[in-house]
Amino acid sequence: MQIHRLTLKQLRYLIALDDTGHFRRAAEACDISQPSLSAQIQNLEELLGVQLVERGRSGTILTPVGRDVGDRARRILDEAQGILDFTAGAQRGLAGTIRLGAKATLGPYLLPHVVARLHAGHPELNLYVREAPPRELVRELTTGLHDVILAQLPATGRELVTMRLFREPLYLAFAVDHPLAGKDAIDIEDMSGLNVLSLSPQYHLHDQVAALCTEFGATMLRDYEGTSLDALRQMVGMGMGVTFLPALYVASEIREDSEIVVRPVRNRSLSRSIGLVWRKSAGRASAYRELGDIIRKVVGVGFPALTVES
Repeated sequence: MQIHRLTLKQLRYLIALDDTGHFRRAAEACDISQPSLSAQIQNLEELLGVQLVERGRSGTILTPVGRDVGDRARRILDEAQGILDFTAGAQRGLAGTIRLGAKATLGPYLLPHVVARLHAGHPELNLYVREAPPRELVRELTTGLHDVILAQLPATGRELVTMRLFREPLYLAFAVDHPLAGKDAIDIEDMSGLNVLSLSPQYHLHDQVAALCTEFGATMLRDYEGTSLDALRQMVGMGMGVTFLPALYVASEIREDSEIVVRPVRNRSLSRSIGLVWRKSAGRASAYRELGDIIRKVVGVGFPALTVES
């Protein structure tokens, strides 16, 4: 087999077919005609001497060999993109296009402040922000959907690089007429027997709250798991239980006339660690670190409740 006959374009078409499960949708994603994409896939199969795709009326799936080839193709395209990213970053610094993945419990309350500074200081940068379920962020990063993610740490993976940014406190939240509302801070013994609401298990905060309930003798109400911080807030405001809310959400959404109040837990530091994570092979480490430094500055200036990490 002559290696020069194998093209990155063919590999990209195969990945698109794997992602969409349909020739027409894959062709639309690649901005070519369906016959052209089908011909390229057929050429790739002939070149490799194996069947890569199972074709059916309801759609397509990759054969076992096709899945393995697809996995290798993703790595090859990632490395190729890394070459482009590296040269762009080496020439222009924080410029070009960066695809940032963020969790819904974090991005909306921090990134508007970051984007404002980036727009003012780095007009040549295009920052595409995409929210994703927290437990999907790392997987989508490794498959190349994101260039870098803003995530709760730790984020594990041998091929990942982590830059710690800040620690975000967690506050106990309850309805304004709750018996604890008159206290300036909550003692650990006050939490014994409390009914605690939490986000669903797809959020890392769920596991953290579950551990706190076990430690403090509280009860997690699994029948009423929230789908967002706003949903948690509304349930707490109706007196259905208490919850833990992160400081960025509190600073953005909770006012003096809100239906809930928040209090710190006395003599106990409750927080989550936030950082940027990217692939080692991405080739734009200097740009991502510069982005991280900007986020740290935004946090240091605008959010005194947060602790910047170095």
